Parts: sequence; C-alpha cells; structure tokens
Amino acid sequence: MNRCNLANSRDQENHSLSPWGERGRVRGDGLLLRRSGGGGRHWLVGVLTLLLLALAGLAMAGASLENYRLGAGDKIHIQVYGEPDLSIDAVVGDSGRISYPFLGEIQVKGKTIHELERLITKGLKGDYLVNPEVTVTITEYRPFYVNGWVKQPGSFPFQPGMTVRKAISLAGGFGERANKRALTVVHGDDPEGRPEQIRLDDQLRPGDIITVGRSFF
Repeated sequence: MNRCNLANSRDQENHSLSPWGERGRVRGDGLLLRRSGGGGRHWLVGVLTLLLLALAGLAMAGASLENYRLGAGDKIHIQVYGEPDLSIDAVVGDSGRISYPFLGEIQVKGKTIHELERLITKGLKGDYLVNPEVTVTITEYRPFYVNGWVKQPGSFPFQPGMTVRKAISLAGGFGERANKRALTVVHGDDPEGRPEQIRLDDQLRPGDIITVGRSFF
C-alpha cells in the first residue's frame, strides 16, 4: 500500500458518527470529538417557543378575567388587615348579595373585586375603622355549563385558561351526532343572553353556557 492509500485509510478510520447522527473525529485515545452542529440550537429554540406559547396563553387567560364581574355562585374571601372579625368567606347568592359584618347585605353581583374592595373600604372607614385595608379574592369561580350533543352534559368547575375544547373534553367529548362546527355560547355576564358562535380554542368565562348542535348528515 502506498503512502497516499495509507493516509486515506487512516482518515476513514478516524471518523465516526455520533449518537446524534453527526460526523466526528476519533482522537488517539478513542474518544469521539463531535463536530458542533445546529441540532442543539434547534432543540433549545423549540423549547423556548413552547414556553413562550404557554406564557402567552396564561397572559390571555389572565387578561380575560382581569375585569371579571362577580355573579351568583362565586366564592370570595374578604380580608381586612389586622381585623380578623371582619375577614370572611362568602358565596354570592342568587340575589347577587352577601352578608357582611356591620354593613349588612351588600350587592356584589356585577362588580369587579376592585370595585367591591372600594365599596367595603368606604363603608368601614370613619364609623368603624380609620384606614381599613381591604382585599377581596375569588377562591372559586361559578361553574360553566355544557349542553347539547356531548356525552355527559352538565355543570363543571371553572378554571382560568378554560377553553371550549377543554370544556367539551370534561363533558365526555362530542356525541355521535355532534356537529363540531355548530358551537354557541351564552356568556354568563350577558344580561340579554344572546348566543354567539365560538371555536374550539376560544376562551371561556365563568357562568358561560356552551351548546353543541346536532349534525344532520
């Protein structure tokens, strides 16, 4: 074998494929030196993209509930800093009212939690407390409803980020004759109860009523 052929043979033996399918060079001690490639970068970009999409979904869910107005069935916690006797848990009744110490019956239906905080602060300030610090949080949202051609229609607990697709999954999925394009919703905070067309990836709100229509074909 001449020197040229011997050099080519050694060069072929000193190259191998890494477990990722990338060609590398074998060192004298037998370790594989993997050439840098774009595989790692592509994987990192994919992970970052998924994280950004998840964060965007959470942000959209948070934004849709930022101005949420309380309704019958919502459970709330009212806390007054330093005043345990004025810190209570309450459920908004069908009348839209709750009972609160010193202030009696308070109409909370249709109010945001910030509006309720201001209302209670105003009621307590002066006669009862000098400078009350009131915080209102929603501990449990009122349920939403799925009707029509699903396997298990009924009411279901609402969670932020709930979509039509998730709601139908909770209801057991589409029925045999369901029309997946005939989806309507009546929003729980719509006083006129007008049905609107929705899509599977649309966000829901507490108290919404989803109806799945029937396919005739």
